[in-house]
Amino acid sequence: MSTAYNFLFVVYPYICLAVFFMGSLARFDRDQYTWKSDSSQLLRTGQLRWGSNLFHGGILFLFFGHLLGQLTPHAVYGLLLTSSQKQLVAVVAGGVAGTACFIGLTLLLHRRLSDPRIRLTSHRTDIAILVILWVQLALGLSTLPSSLHHVAEPVTMLRLATYLQGIATLNPDAALVAGVEWHFQVHMVLGMTIFLLFPFSRLVHVWSGFASLGYVLRPYQLVRARRLNLPAGHNTPRRVI
Repeated sequence: MSTAYNFLFVVYPYICLAVFFMGSLARFDRDQYTWKSDSSQLLRTGQLRWGSNLFHGGILFLFFGHLLGQLTPHAVYGLLLTSSQKQLVAVVAGGVAGTACFIGLTLLLHRRLSDPRIRLTSHRTDIAILVILWVQLALGLSTLPSSLHHVAEPVTMLRLATYLQGIATLNPDAALVAGVEWHFQVHMVLGMTIFLLFPFSRLVHVWSGFASLGYVLRPYQLVRARRLNLPAGHNTPRRVI
C-alpha cells in the first residue's frame, strides 16, 4: 500500500504534469490543424447553447477556485477567513458551480450520444473525455456532504491543501492523502489523469482560450489607404496596407 500511495501521489503527478506541458507543446508544433474544439454547432444548436454555457462557466469557476483555494498558503487567506469559513465558502460556491457544470456536461454528453449525425462526426476521444469529465464532476459533487460535515474542523481540506502545495514546491507527502476518504483520493487521481490525457484530446483548445486574453492588451491595428500611380482617366483604386 505504501508503494502504491507513493507512486500515485508522489510520482504520478509529475508524470501527468510533464506530459501535460510537453505534450501540448509537441501537438501545437506538429499538429496545429487538430488544435481546435471541433464544434458541431451547425448540426444542432439549441441544446449546445445551454449545455456549453453551463459547462464552460462552471468549469472555469471550478478550475480557478481549486487553483486559488488549494494553492494559496493558509497564512495568506487566514488574514481574511478562518479555515472553517473558507471551507464553507468552498462548499457553497463549489456546489453551485459544480451542479451547473454537471448539468451542462450532461446535456452535452446526451446531445453527442443521442443525435446520430453528431455521434457519426465525433471522435472516440471526444466521447471518452466527456465521460471522464462527467465522472470527475460526479466524484467532486459526492465530496460535498463530507466537506460540509467537516466545516467545524476542516482537517481534510487542510491536509489536501498542504499536499497540493507540496507538489507545487516539489515536496509532496503521500501520507497526507492516505488518511482521507476514498472519494477524495479517487477524485484527485482522476484529476491528474485528465492532465495526462489533455494533450491527446480536444481539451487543448483551452490553451487558445487563455491565450486570447492577450488580445485585450494588444495595440490597435492601424489601417491606411495608399493611392496607386495610374494613367490619367483610370479610376484610382485604394489598397489597404
